[in-house]
Amino acid sequence: LTLKIKNALTGQKPEGIGIKFADFDGVLYKLSNPDSDKTKLNISISLKFYKELEKHGAGDVLKREYGNYLTQAEEGFDVTIQLDLSNIPEDWETLVKKIGLLKRNCFAAVFEKYFDFQEAGEEGQATAVVHYRDDETMYVEAKADRVTVIFSTVFKDADDIILGKVFMQEFKEGRKASATAPTVLFSNKEPPLGLQDTEARTGEGVGYITFVLFPRHTNRERRDNTIDLIHMFRDYLHYHLKCSKAYIHSRMRAKTSE
Repeated sequence: LTLKIKNALTGQKPEGIGIKFADFDGVLYKLSNPDSDKTKLNISISLKFYKELEKHGAGDVLKREYGNYLTQAEEGFDVTIQLDLSNIPEDWETLVKKIGLLKRNCFAAVFEKYFDFQEAGEEGQATAVVHYRDDETMYVEAKADRVTVIFSTVFKDADDIILGKVFMQEFKEGRKASATAPTVLFSNKEPPLGLQDTEARTGEGVGYITFVLFPRHTNRERRDNTIDLIHMFRDYLHYHLKCSKAYIHSRMRAKTSE
């Protein structure tokens, strides 16, 4: 995207583009020229769970962030942003960064909504349920003094459960190093108390990670950073599990070759 804009600014003839690429959680992006117009550039995103985010105001957040750059979503996609390479704004670098946060801004709606509930002291609101993967779910609940975010995740291997517990213990220990860190809880096989008597999954390999966010994490000054970090937590966890296993295997191979 940056390269396309820089080429346009230096007067180079625009070239056609038509690529798709994937992100975590089954998210799909597409960069293309609408109606073969090389001076226009569409950036589209598809999220399997966008309809659930839309119920919590994702459309309004995207209008706030992208304004007139939003256009009719392309077929098979949920959101499309259109840039005119013949009319590039002066703050284009800021715009490129904002477009890079498209997935994050879709997620932001549900967090902002429940952070506002907490700030206003509203209780009794229905828990937000977002099926962000086929077999994994995120739950968000607001109380007067906190917002609780729960991720359900599936550990494919028994080793992942053990390593996951180690990681969760490190998150708990983090509170000793920083009193401002959120409370983190981990449960295996059974959902936390707040999700009992619901359709929350149970069984071998199912884990639940609970973040308890307090006003110091959800206030107007800090909420953007909180959203930046927490919306990718599931990917962060499983990435580090894979890296840990790869490191252990490399150490084992090194030992056997000595």
